[in-house]
Amino acid sequence: MYVPKESQQKQQGTPAHARDGEKGGKRKIVAQNKKARHDYAIVDTYEAGIVLSGTEVKSLRQGRATLVDGFVQIDGNEAWLHNAHIPEYSQGTWTNHSVRRKRKLLLHREEIDKLEAKSQETGHTIVPLALYFKDGRAKAEIALARGKKEYDKRQTLREQQDRRESDRAIAAAKRRQRGACSRGARDPRE
Repeated sequence: MYVPKESQQKQQGTPAHARDGEKGGKRKIVAQNKKARHDYAIVDTYEAGIVLSGTEVKSLRQGRATLVDGFVQIDGNEAWLHNAHIPEYSQGTWTNHSVRRKRKLLLHREEIDKLEAKSQETGHTIVPLALYFKDGRAKAEIALARGKKEYDKRQTLREQQDRRESDRAIAAAKRRQRGACSRGARDPRE
């Protein structure tokens, strides 16, 4: 029996372009910097590769990293990730890495030039947002960001709270509606 290719992909459950091991595969997030999204207004995001040692990769695969104090600096036409905390690998030997060393980020020349020019403007900085594995390779999501003022942070929190309250109200109304429909329906056995 002939089955069209489109329906084969639907039957498998995952689209052909998003399977693990292929380009554009799933991301396994290791660490996120939620504080950066609170403290900064994100202008632009970039995906960068990271130059890591073997024990750093093993430590990341265990899901252990922190980006809270991290920042990116352009030095000598290269991007460097500073203060990202990747703890020592528990089963490592004398070859273990130092915990807060600076790590080189792999970006295209045009991206580095653009980030360097924008970061020298007043109020802009480059912050790491996430560390993750994509297609088996460690990647960092970095962002060109502008610092928020205190009133901007309060406004963002207020908007999030309003959005949550409206979502709760909608969910409650749907539950009431479903409850009314199920009580109004007759039992087929009667």
